[in-house]
Amino acid sequence: MKTFILASALAIQQAAGHAIFQQLWVNGVDKSNTCIRMPGSNTPVSSVSSNDIRCNAGGSKGVSGKCAVQAGDTVTVEMHQQPGDRNCKNEAIGGAHYGPVIVYMSKVADASKADGSSGWFKIYENGWAPANKGAADNDLWGVKDMNNCCGKVDVKIPAQLAAGDYLLRAEVIALHTAGQSGGAQFYMSCYQLTVSGDGTLSPATVKLPGAYSAGDPGIKINIHSAISGYTIPGPKVIPEGQMVTPGGTVCKKNMIRGANDIFDF
Repeated sequence: MKTFILASALAIQQAAGHAIFQQLWVNGVDKSNTCIRMPGSNTPVSSVSSNDIRCNAGGSKGVSGKCAVQAGDTVTVEMHQQPGDRNCKNEAIGGAHYGPVIVYMSKVADASKADGSSGWFKIYENGWAPANKGAADNDLWGVKDMNNCCGKVDVKIPAQLAAGDYLLRAEVIALHTAGQSGGAQFYMSCYQLTVSGDGTLSPATVKLPGAYSAGDPGIKINIHSAISGYTIPGPKVIPEGQMVTPGGTVCKKNMIRGANDIFDF
């Protein structure tokens, strides 16, 4: 009976933690769902060798809209547990689904038609920092910062980036069941962007699948024990990108981003 109760409680916690990236903001303006490839559900990807690791299940098919951004602009990806739920009283991803928040870009000929098979480069990551409170569950994580910011993560498009169409891939890797191979949960969505500017930056890329391995130390890890370090999976952030230390000031203050957003002063 005890085993059944514990298993049921764990299943409820995991179900409660499922989430999905939804809206995109450009310089504080809500672009809603105009340029995002919405997955079929808020269920995570578990296989790093599946093509679903690119833009989630169903994400290989483009939508008609593209969001226009200028190189150097700040975009904000927004995650919530259920599609259409933007209530800041709810955690963006619950159930103690702690782990890093990562953002990639991929230059493509046409963002509305690209399938994610082109090369990717990392422009943002917010991973782990020690809190010295025992198990890593109690440490600082990118997911905790995102939850504290009503599901929003501000990401700067590199100012030197060459103009053209891009896919922007936002990802959370939940590590609550990552102590066993295949236990990590990958939540990602792709946004379709058209970037303008006079830059020439064209970074080296990696392929997805291919950049991650099930045995990577940042993917197969027990966060229910104390850890002395954490290696964020995938390539390094490009020099023009952002590496954020969790636990710092990550939310913009004194800014009203939209009538459907929190008023944070």
